[in-house]
Amino acid sequence: MRKLLLLVLLGVGGLMAYNYNAGRDLLQLPGTSAGALRDTVRETVGGTVRDTVATAARETGAELKQRASAGVDTAVNRAEEAVTAAALTSKIKAKMALDDVVKAADIDVDTDGTIVTLTGTVGSQDEHQRAVRIATETAGVTSVVNRLRVR
Repeated sequence: MRKLLLLVLLGVGGLMAYNYNAGRDLLQLPGTSAGALRDTVRETVGGTVRDTVATAARETGAELKQRASAGVDTAVNRAEEAVTAAALTSKIKAKMALDDVVKAADIDVDTDGTIVTLTGTVGSQDEHQRAVRIATETAGVTSVVNRLRVR
């Protein structure tokens, strides 16, 4: 056992002397260089970092795509609601413009979904009732908020 320990110590001492004379790290094994070791570490770390960044980019891209899709869906729904509201407003204003009793220029028609709000001043009780009836009877209107005033 002592002989084996002595051989190991002599081997380590010889390695240290060899490396010292060659200007290397004392315990560096022959045939390996610090540059090769450094290159191996760089390749390994670089590959790991590259893979991690690529994975993070894919995940972020997928999340952004999902958010953008949800935003587009919301925008489409809001646009459809706005078009529907504008169509209801236009229908009511057109009916009022064609009516002999109602003066459409004096009545403001606002639509929020299927709820129509009438505001403004009308000249008579008949005009008031007719304007409310026109709005109420228009297809797509579920309720009418009456804020009309009679002069």
